[in-house]
Amino acid sequence: MPPVKDGDENRIAHLVEKYINENDVMIFSKSWCPYCKKIKQALTSANIDFYSIELDQIAEGETILNELINKTQQETVPNIFIKKQHIGGCDKTLEAMKSGRVATLLNGTESKIESRKVADDDLDSYDYDLIVIGGGSGGLACSKEARSFDKKVCVLDFVKPTPIGTTWGLGGTCVNVGCIPKKLMHQASLLGEYFNDSIDYGWSQVEQEKSRQHSWSKMIQSIQSYIRSLNFKYRTDLRSKGVVYENSYGQFISPRRLKLTDKKGQTKEITGKNIVIAVGGRPKYPDIEGDQTYGITSDDLFSLGYDPGKTIVVGASYVALECAGFLHGIGREVHIFVRSILLRGFDQQMANRIGDFMSSIGIHFHHQTIPTRLECLEEGKPGKLRLHYRQTLESGEIYRYYEDCNTVLFAIGREACTQDLNLNQIGININKINGFKIKTKHEQSINCPWLYAIGDCIDEQTMPRGQPLELTPVAIQAGQLLARRLFSNSSITMDYHNVPTTVFTPIEYGAIGYIEEDAISHFGQENIEVYHSEFVPLEWSICHHREKVKTMSYCKLIVDKNTNRVVGFHVLSPNAGEITQGYAVAMRLGATKNDFDMTVGIHPTCSENLTTVSVTKSSGDAASKEGC
Repeated sequence: MPPVKDGDENRIAHLVEKYINENDVMIFSKSWCPYCKKIKQALTSANIDFYSIELDQIAEGETILNELINKTQQETVPNIFIKKQHIGGCDKTLEAMKSGRVATLLNGTESKIESRKVADDDLDSYDYDLIVIGGGSGGLACSKEARSFDKKVCVLDFVKPTPIGTTWGLGGTCVNVGCIPKKLMHQASLLGEYFNDSIDYGWSQVEQEKSRQHSWSKMIQSIQSYIRSLNFKYRTDLRSKGVVYENSYGQFISPRRLKLTDKKGQTKEITGKNIVIAVGGRPKYPDIEGDQTYGITSDDLFSLGYDPGKTIVVGASYVALECAGFLHGIGREVHIFVRSILLRGFDQQMANRIGDFMSSIGIHFHHQTIPTRLECLEEGKPGKLRLHYRQTLESGEIYRYYEDCNTVLFAIGREACTQDLNLNQIGININKINGFKIKTKHEQSINCPWLYAIGDCIDEQTMPRGQPLELTPVAIQAGQLLARRLFSNSSITMDYHNVPTTVFTPIEYGAIGYIEEDAISHFGQENIEVYHSEFVPLEWSICHHREKVKTMSYCKLIVDKNTNRVVGFHVLSPNAGEITQGYAVAMRLGATKNDFDMTVGIHPTCSENLTTVSVTKSSGDAASKEGC
């Protein structure tokens, strides 16, 4: 039995216990110790808060150290406690971080998984060097890159059907229900506009009217046939590269062990030394009566087996505006229900210009509206639906209305597909506030450093705040770079700044870098200059049916006055996607306004306006362009 402490010794013992009990992560340190500095840096990098006292800088330091030696039989510093448990010194704490023990202690799941986790960590070998959960753009890119380093790789991909039963093949959102079918339907709508343009270019109006009949079923058949060919290509590509493909749903049992469930309900377990979560996201529903029974989302639209007819699009996201745009372009009546602002996260001047353009071509906007109930009036394909909603008028009065239609498309945002992965079993907490995304830094989980995530399911610390970067090329590059860091000693990380993007609305919007609101916030209003110009695309100049919108094309460059560097690029015009991609290289290389000015434009193009724009917002002069 140890001697009973009294007096000063008893006070020191209570003081040590107080430090340990009141701090989740408690470090007893010395200011000159390199190992103390190393563990503090590691904890800071992992975004783990800690409290430390420097024993060499306080009068009672040596007495506290002696008490720690008696308590832990450890004579060195740092001496670290987490959630009242003694971890040890620097090396043992780093090992605990790597294994996930630190995260599970901090998240309160240690008792649930510790025995299984230790068993996983003690394995002589794993089934795979890398398991990727998710067969979308990022997951496939990461898995194939890892396989190029002769690693044993497995990809899991399983699509849960939508409420109306829609499902699809390997390739993720982009290929099946995103970028690819969206762009093809956007092209279908543009072809309809070209029909109208052709009259003023000398093509016979009579012949045009006879031939202009759009077939929804023919378009769907052509697009889905192409998508199926891509699904097949991805499967054969994985096979030829030696990547194991499991059409199963993966769930965590412990940090490196997954339970796989296939469509027949059969299960098995696999282990992986490294695991990457690349599950992407799915559209949200508004949680109103009838939403999942009678409504659809973009997950359903691109393979819809019947003509949608008159469509209400609920939401003002880029998905909402893009879908509304191409549905209108192929001749369907479209109404957009907007709760607050258009294109949250994008430049609001550009967003409002898109709204003005879409209104001018006949798309109906209902602002300040919130859906309350969706009911079916007549069954059919399409049937007849009634959407009830409330609307706040400019006076502040709230009225309740309804609108009848054939189809209601919900496009109110997306949530990461992480809720059914059993992430709580490995110490990762997700919440609705950030769309159930996994917090990461350089694609590495902040809570569990041995776990990785890429693509639309991450809340990445190094991303510019508020800018929407749920983009296929971002996921692909992040996945490839992550595989190189894991298996080829690379240190190159994903750069989420100056990522180009385009919204494929009827008039396309391309953007790189800062939106104007963020530039003002970051640099200060007095430190930026905005150069802008309105222009008429030459191709529209002789088209009478474009009269209302021909002057709506617009571009602006946001410039840091101190460096003359272009920090924001925005263009609203036909083919904005093709325009923006080229300028992305210049923006990445730090192009200045002088670089843009000294670049010779190609005439006559929309893109050349970015090389000649000279009117500043601060001047107050009109942005309209004169001459050719």
